[in-house]
Amino acid sequence: MTQNTPLSPASSLSPLFTRPPHHLQAVAHRVLSAAQLRARGVSAAQTSAHCLPGGPWQHLLPGVHLLHPGPPSGHERLHGALLYAGRPPVSARRTPPQQPDDGFGEAMVTGLAALALYGFASVPDLEELHRIDVLVPRTRRLRSTRFVEVVRTAALPAPVRRAGVPAAPVERALADAVAGLGEAEDVTRLLTEAVRAGHCEPGAVVRELSAAKLLGRPAVAGAVDALLAEGRAVAEERLYAMVREHGLPEPLWNVELRLPGGPELGGVDAYWPDLAVAVELDTRAPRFGPPSQGRRGGNRGPDRSEDPQWSAYAAKRERLERLGVTVVHLTPGKLREAMDQQATVVRTALMAADDREPAAYLIVLPR
Repeated sequence: MTQNTPLSPASSLSPLFTRPPHHLQAVAHRVLSAAQLRARGVSAAQTSAHCLPGGPWQHLLPGVHLLHPGPPSGHERLHGALLYAGRPPVSARRTPPQQPDDGFGEAMVTGLAALALYGFASVPDLEELHRIDVLVPRTRRLRSTRFVEVVRTAALPAPVRRAGVPAAPVERALADAVAGLGEAEDVTRLLTEAVRAGHCEPGAVVRELSAAKLLGRPAVAGAVDALLAEGRAVAEERLYAMVREHGLPEPLWNVELRLPGGPELGGVDAYWPDLAVAVELDTRAPRFGPPSQGRRGGNRGPDRSEDPQWSAYAAKRERLERLGVTVVHLTPGKLREAMDQQATVVRTALMAADDREPAAYLIVLPR
């Protein structure tokens, strides 16, 4: 059977697959909504007859059918959850390009099931998950049922295709997963892996947790501290790698700067004293401010004017630059996504040192 071939009553009286292969294209043929079956020429009466006890098909979820009699696989349950939560295909509706009319509508998988699709080692395999969270618009009238947990949101994030199905972005999936966890150890394990494995940056995760009003939970507060520490360590490793791999001169690492006999000027992550160039990593993860896109509809990052951490960064940078020190501001995301470009920025600052006025003499102390 192909997706475009109608199911005849005769051909559908026996299981289509005795041992269904775990191939996503095949899954799409084994799990179909009532609307999809009608579009393939199978009437509601025929569907009901095939789903009788001992029949070749079965009801997986309301309006969703499994076209074999055996237990559903993890991918079949995932596919069925999305069909249940999505809007069924409408023949009169035209499907926009790059948005396949797969019956999922606006629904997307989130929570632990989405993290399993992203390859999180600390998350059970889809076959072992007892619940699949699906994210839908708040206006949908839809109830959680069986293994499907419906999660509503005022504004949907842009989905990411994973294993052929739409998944919420990692940050949103993490927040929805954390909402269902009660043990601090489980939350810490998830958040730490997200940063250590390079799935996302701490700031984006904390903003999602803040938007979901989860930061006040005891199990989350300690996990966020571990998340920030892990994010800092990962960013520093990337900075060390950038210096080594791009042949930059070795700086003094993690030092405090101060004027002779004067006040402390603050710490920097790397400093070239002969060239008066400093690098500072922005590893902030503010616990307040506008949420990221997808939960309340905002499309901006944190408001720097409302962030005291950013104000402190800016004040320190201004003081150092008044003293002739060039401060290069790097973020973990830039180091992860465009290390070559960031190395060029630092190299340019180092090469331009001879063209600047000599900097004030500063005392350098280990941080």
